[in-house]
Amino acid sequence: MPSLWLVAPFVVLLAMIALVPFLAGEWWEHHFPKVASGLGALVAIYYVAILGNAGRMLDAGHEYVSFLALVGSLFVVSGGIHLRVRGEAGPLGNVALLGFGALLANVVGTTGASMLLIRPYLRMNKARASGYHVVFFIFLVSNVGGGLTPIGDPPLFVGYLKGVPFFWVAEHCWAAWAMCVGLLLAVFYAVDLRNFRREPARLQHRAEHDVEEWSFRGGVNLLFLAMIVGSVFVTKPLFLREAIMIAAAGLSLWLTPRATRAMNHFTWHPVREVGWLFLGIFATMVPALDLLALHSRALGLDSEMKFYWFTGFLSGVLDNVPTYLTFLTAAMGNEGLSVERAADVARFVAGWDHTLVAISVAAVFFGAFTYIGNAPNFMVKSIAEKAGVRVPGFLPYVWRYSVPVLLPIFAIIALVFFRFRWL
Repeated sequence: MPSLWLVAPFVVLLAMIALVPFLAGEWWEHHFPKVASGLGALVAIYYVAILGNAGRMLDAGHEYVSFLALVGSLFVVSGGIHLRVRGEAGPLGNVALLGFGALLANVVGTTGASMLLIRPYLRMNKARASGYHVVFFIFLVSNVGGGLTPIGDPPLFVGYLKGVPFFWVAEHCWAAWAMCVGLLLAVFYAVDLRNFRREPARLQHRAEHDVEEWSFRGGVNLLFLAMIVGSVFVTKPLFLREAIMIAAAGLSLWLTPRATRAMNHFTWHPVREVGWLFLGIFATMVPALDLLALHSRALGLDSEMKFYWFTGFLSGVLDNVPTYLTFLTAAMGNEGLSVERAADVARFVAGWDHTLVAISVAAVFFGAFTYIGNAPNFMVKSIAEKAGVRVPGFLPYVWRYSVPVLLPIFAIIALVFFRFRWL
């Protein structure tokens, strides 16, 4: 097992992601790939050369390849679909799109729904797009929305692969999902309505003189989206799933007219940023996860509330897939069960379903707490910035939106479902 100090590269990387873009933005733009890969290499070398545990890093590498294949292919394919919307959106129109996006995330995943809808959403609000529009899109479409199916968000899919029945999530988590989505839409509507009323004359003039007709281009990419979603269920042989995803992206690049991607202002910057940063995150977070798994009993994880909050907050700063798996392993270990045995998983699902609900919804919902909580967050941020929207940085995102908006809502869910069990 690693020493505690080996968590330092992960802490340093998180601190640099949060602070350096403000302090030295131009330097960071040119050198963040070196920083992320360098810190990741430091941890990987220690595991291989000092601990003699190359297998652990190979596992992390496999997870990263799968992650990047899914995120990258969805980014490429969705970038070939152009939706043109009519006129300007008011608060109700925005609520309708965000609600639809939350549902769609359960069919094509949070990454797929985010990449499909972020550009038309920004065009709908082109006269008044602001940082809060982007943040609530991340909250609802890129994270919370995908909490109903294993396709929706990667940690739930990992649970499905371990033996959690496919429809178990929808059956047991729908009430928490509906409450969280409903509360977030209500808060967004109140904020958007207040801002909409501040400048009605300008918005009305723009809506009358800058009207676009509805149009849809790049329909062939719907086939490639189906290929990617279907490939998620392919587990053998190794890397066949990733090969199908990459093939879908390649076909999309080949068959989609360049003019369609130009309409979307398609660039490789968002996926490049996610690829390099998460390369460092996947490598440097390994010691943190290993130490957490070793000392989970010492943390006193003996209640649904504790599993909810621990899983949630760590999913906000670590990748939520290994965090989900770590706490699922700990919860089953408390009952003398193993996550590697299908019969034990079935027994846990039947006997401790409320604990599994706590772990599942926390892993999905809290991914919205920071930009690094879930891969689509960074991609949506980058696309919005390229479109000229002033998006909050890492720390303002947390202090201006996550803490005052998400934290109270997550606390309500904790009380309703895991403290008093009113629902």
